[in-house]
Amino acid sequence: MSGNITLLRGLDPAPTEQEIYAAALQYVRTVGGVSGLSTTTKAAVDKAVAAIAAATTQLLADLPDGRVEPPREE
Repeated sequence: MSGNITLLRGLDPAPTEQEIYAAALQYVRTVGGVSGLSTTTKAAVDKAVAAIAAATTQLLADLPDGRVEPPREE
């Protein structure tokens, strides 16, 4: 199980929707133990990713600015 969820707070410029989606997808795949999408898992994964991406967006908006910029993957 991977513990390398990307830190999004404090990025300059702010994280993009794609970065938030990628972090949410990584979280769902890790927690759900889903390495690939199939017809039996796609709907559940898509629903969870959308909910987590929305919660992440709200969390980042509600937190005070983090001034220490974390490393950003190229």
